[in-house]
Amino acid sequence: MTLTRKRIPPLWQRSPWRQRGTVESVTAPEPTGARVRLRAEIAALPPYRQGRPAPADGFKLSSNENPFDPLPSVQAAIAAAATEVNRYPDATALRLRERLAERFGVSPDEVIVGAGSVSLLAQFILAAAGPGDEVVYAWRSFEAYPGLVTVSGATSVQVPNRADHGHDLDAMADAITDRTRAVIVCSPNNPTGVAVTADEFERFMARVPSDVLVLLDEAYAEFVRDEASVDGSTLIGRYPNLVVLRTFSKAYGLAGVRIGYAIGPVEILDAARATAIPLGVTGVATAGALAALEADAEVELLRRVDALAEQRTRFRAALLEQGWAVPDAQGNFVWLPTGERTAAVADRLFDAGFVTRAFPPDGIRISVGEAESVDTLLRVLEELVEPSQEGHSA
Repeated sequence: MTLTRKRIPPLWQRSPWRQRGTVESVTAPEPTGARVRLRAEIAALPPYRQGRPAPADGFKLSSNENPFDPLPSVQAAIAAAATEVNRYPDATALRLRERLAERFGVSPDEVIVGAGSVSLLAQFILAAAGPGDEVVYAWRSFEAYPGLVTVSGATSVQVPNRADHGHDLDAMADAITDRTRAVIVCSPNNPTGVAVTADEFERFMARVPSDVLVLLDEAYAEFVRDEASVDGSTLIGRYPNLVVLRTFSKAYGLAGVRIGYAIGPVEILDAARATAIPLGVTGVATAGALAALEADAEVELLRRVDALAEQRTRFRAALLEQGWAVPDAQGNFVWLPTGERTAAVADRLFDAGFVTRAFPPDGIRISVGEAESVDTLLRVLEELVEPSQEGHSA
């Protein structure tokens, strides 16, 4: 096969206002049948899927988004930052780290900012685990965990939840071996909503070897109303192997700009920084987060969180009254353990105008969304509850 080569004029000579020369095509090589060699475990890994769009007159209750519009002050800060998108952002988000460091009583170096807490989880897993290593986490839990571990080359060790859909921390501690490099604790657990108690977590940490990284994923911490629940902010500096992760996506309504943070020992955070894609946090995201932390803005945002938490509690109580076996809900969502009926129930809800997140064959997660969605949602769910569920609520 002969390749025909001819000098191609530079781009400026081929501009529309210049006379175009004739450029002879280069003959493409013929396919040989061989495929690019990819990692088998990555090729087999299903990509993370977002919930499908809601109908025009329906409600999207699949992504645990904050249903309130962004605050005007936050919108203004984002708009102002957008005038500088021709420039690279501060790669370290220093101003935001300083603000968070002051809040949590740590140094800025003990704070890391990323493109959402899931991005930071990926960085920590990459920093701690590789081929031949193991990462322990509860299951079912956040659906991104298996993929993050697989991408690192490590092996997932999934520990079944208890009957009440909460983490079995004793079993998770039992699952730690010499190959374990990290353990993920999700509280409140996504998608089941059950929070880990402070006492449970303290006993768990006493059993975890000090050289095993513990990632406390608190993406929904602001929605917790159970005073017995673990609060990562009270544990900062207490354990040399603990990192606490939080996000601005949920309570602060910034899911669309992707920004989260983690607090922990400097040497662990530095390792995570080394695994990060450069410049992953945009200036627009940083500006939005800083605006959301301003005193007046944060008061209003947390008032909205209170309203969503109250709506969640009322919604769960109504579901329990109907006979649904809904576990304790401490996030901005509830969990319906629909088992083998999961796909059918989710389809029925979709037909009624509600997009939810189905996890066959386990259950359905329903976000706490617009207040006007609740009455119709309850009417539909009342038709779908199985009588056998009555009396089995957690």
